[in-house]
Amino acid sequence: MANNKLHSLQFSQQTALPRIYSSDLQPLLQSLLGTLADIDFEYERECDHINCRTMNVNLKIRLLEKLKQHHRLRREPYLQQLAILQERIRRAG
Repeated sequence: MANNKLHSLQFSQQTALPRIYSSDLQPLLQSLLGTLADIDFEYERECDHINCRTMNVNLKIRLLEKLKQHHRLRREPYLQQLAILQERIRRAG
């Protein structure tokens, strides 16, 4: 029984450790994720701004749809770069 507790503790410590990437990949990964977070934050802020405004419901729906499309287009190049970087990390690991 004590062995199971030790194994459980070791497993939880291993899974809690942050993943370390090579020094050339980590800054790029952080930059891409930071940019995506900024884009998402701006999108959410704009959605809230539109939702709080008093306007015709159909106009609000069109504005939100246009904003959503713009959000997807802005994110796409960063998602492509992230996929390339993830493949590099997978191959290096």
